Amino acid sequence: LPIGTPQNLVPYITQTAAGIREKLTVFGNDYDTPDGSCVRDYIHVVDVADAHVKALSHLSSQESNFYDVFNVGTSNGNTVLEVIQAFEKVSGEKLNYVIGPRRPG
Repeated sequence: LPIGTPQNLVPYITQTAAGIREKLTVFGNDYDTPDGSCVRDYIHVVDVADAHVKALSHLSSQESNFYDVFNVGTSNGNTVLEVIQAFEKVSGEKLNYVIGPRRPG
């Protein structure tokens, strides 16, 4: 449970379902995606931390001028509305969400 307003979708979804947040705003529905909402490749923070540890371990066994690039994403993103709908299906909770304008940037 993050302190303050969540900046990530899943905590915002769970807080909306729990009544902590009045509603969830989906930022944009005019993207070139199947349902118009933004696509993101979601990854758990523990998986990110594990990837960093493994990368440092790999780096420590290389020569001093060595570098490499790793992508820890799944390459299988989900739209914001897909994530909302998956939560609703699994939890049985209908979320109060609205479609708003795209966020800047």
